[in-house]
Amino acid sequence: MTSAAVSPLDSWDAVPEGTQWPTADTLVLLNRPLRPGTDTNRLSRFSDDRWDLDPAIFEEHAKATSLNFLLLPRALRLDAKYYIWQLLNHDKPGTLRRANGDRTAVRTVKALFVHFNDVLDWLDKHGITAFGQITTDLLDTFLDDLIDETLELEYKYRRLTEIRRLWTVRSILPERMRLPAGPPWGGEESHELLGKVRGTRDNKTARINELCMQYLLLWSIRFIEYFADDIVAAYGEYTELHERGYHRRLRTGRITPGSHRMPHGEVRRRVSDYLDHLRKTGMALPGKRDEADNLIVNWSHLGRILGIPDSFQRTASAKVVTESGVPIAEDSYLDTAITGQIDGNPWITHHISYFDAPTFARMLSTACFTVVAYLSGARPGEVLNLRRGCIDHDEKSGLWLMKGLYFKNAVDADGNKIPEGELRRDPWVVVEIVARAVNVLERLHPHPLLFPTRIAPFTRAANDKRQGQARPDNLISEDLNKFVIWVNAECRRRGRTDAIPLDPSGPLAASRFRRTLAWFIRRRPRGLVAASIQYGHVHTRLLQGYAGSYESGFPDEYAFEDWLYRIEILAEDARALEEGEHVSGPAADAYRQRVNGANRQFAGHVVSSDRQAHDLLGNPLLQIFHGDGMTCVLEREHAACQLRGTVGDPLVTPDTDDCRPQCRNIARTDRDIEVDRRRHEELVVIVDDPLAPTIRHERELHELQRLQQILDEHEKTRGDRQ
Repeated sequence: MTSAAVSPLDSWDAVPEGTQWPTADTLVLLNRPLRPGTDTNRLSRFSDDRWDLDPAIFEEHAKATSLNFLLLPRALRLDAKYYIWQLLNHDKPGTLRRANGDRTAVRTVKALFVHFNDVLDWLDKHGITAFGQITTDLLDTFLDDLIDETLELEYKYRRLTEIRRLWTVRSILPERMRLPAGPPWGGEESHELLGKVRGTRDNKTARINELCMQYLLLWSIRFIEYFADDIVAAYGEYTELHERGYHRRLRTGRITPGSHRMPHGEVRRRVSDYLDHLRKTGMALPGKRDEADNLIVNWSHLGRILGIPDSFQRTASAKVVTESGVPIAEDSYLDTAITGQIDGNPWITHHISYFDAPTFARMLSTACFTVVAYLSGARPGEVLNLRRGCIDHDEKSGLWLMKGLYFKNAVDADGNKIPEGELRRDPWVVVEIVARAVNVLERLHPHPLLFPTRIAPFTRAANDKRQGQARPDNLISEDLNKFVIWVNAECRRRGRTDAIPLDPSGPLAASRFRRTLAWFIRRRPRGLVAASIQYGHVHTRLLQGYAGSYESGFPDEYAFEDWLYRIEILAEDARALEEGEHVSGPAADAYRQRVNGANRQFAGHVVSSDRQAHDLLGNPLLQIFHGDGMTCVLEREHAACQLRGTVGDPLVTPDTDDCRPQCRNIARTDRDIEVDRRRHEELVVIVDDPLAPTIRHERELHELQRLQQILDEHEKTRGDRQ
């Protein structure tokens, strides 16, 4: 409701004009967009102690999100509910300095709740029962206590932020809930009050260990290329059997208890036909071990196969089974044949068990996630929200395109978060194995999302309050680690050497993929991903699509890895020069100048963000690129090769694989010369071969003479400098 005018005596509790004030039955998400299909009768009300925020969160992978007000001090609980309700529902509750938009995102409200609770605990201990009792002196005391508290600086910042956020909404609250009129602590910034946070990029998510990622990707691709057809077929058979099960149909009402009687002789006919099938195919009866470890028929599964009640084990038809002479298997295997191989042998030594089919389907889905998320450069949340039909193939360009929603940085004209997300204007350009992974997922299950929480269409967890249907990040992490456990057990059983080593930085998580990909692209550009695909190829594809735009965030991830690599190499170059390394070539002087200058300017330099690393890479002192037997001291206007990247982008690099001998940017260190000398020695042997074809002989002789000239020039200039 909107308050009427009040007298000064009543102003302490009066709601300002234009502010809507909730009653006990007012919806918590009254003025928020809700997920399609939301049951409004189940929405949280203001008087509830726990507020469910899930209906306003559209990301399919988001965890269950709620606010538990019982955690807050009793004396301040009601005021806190009024305040949080305004953050959720007021069009313009108040804006923090440098904040985007007028409204706080729903997930941000959840995130700030913990730190706001810490503030309320402190206020409660100091006898505060209403926000209007807070004075500037009390805020100074709060700051002094915060400074003295043993707490990470980042968390101290967040508590100050929640005080400021409460102050920004004072104009829409009654006087009893308003902080003092002047901005807290005279408007001074947090870094002026507490000291500057030293935000080092190294403290962020660690990349995955090189061997761990290499073998994780290898096995993921192996699942897609060699095991997928078997697993998809077996899981389809599993799904059909599950749906066929008598008790399943009875429970779901597809048959009624009184209508299950079969025609006379039908059970015996089905049993007889099935036994004939087993004899012809060499298969065995489904089996299991009883409590005494005896191998017995799995009557429940046999009933599932035949579509009859498993109570038939007490009939004469069961006696036909036990006296048939057909052997009993150790498990309840599916009929699906195993066609996939590894090292020339079947990838699994027996048929897939009915009970193992969901596990293999989940592992296949996990393998597909690894390939899609890692090789696309997309954020994990973006991948988890992908839907069927997200892949297109441009026949004209030959490119594979992946379209989907994005949520981070999806804002409206006022800068407010668009909760539904937005469709990418530019799709990701991906390599073919990503498209194949998506195709496998589309064959594996019928769900509209590629990565649903539950693959089987007939399963649903009880009491699951979460409304999103995609797997959340924590389940992805669990799936990745279960995948590793299976692979390593299989490697031990087979005596293989390509087990996935444990990562020293902890459990695998999807959030670590992007930085790891950036590291591989920068450090191992020629490393094989699959078949003929190299990381350089993956990088080229990323640059052609959305992942190559700065909105995606991936170029900044790459910039940070590039920064670390260049600083490492510059330190090595500086040490070599100090130890007397000689440099020749047209850019030798520029090389020495840049190495010495960069070492003075950047040694020990700490970057606080990916974007800062990106900006620093444009510094001319850092434009040194080591190639194979040469070093490029890049001056763009003099470059003879085709530069990689766009004009004006600090990430532009020379194509050192296409270095032109006459380029003025070339310098050659003693380390480069060692490479050229080894190549020279190899060519001497080839040129001396009298049986070499004439054309080859002339080509190699020309290259030998060119290398000899480089070696001579290097030694000559060494003498000139001494």
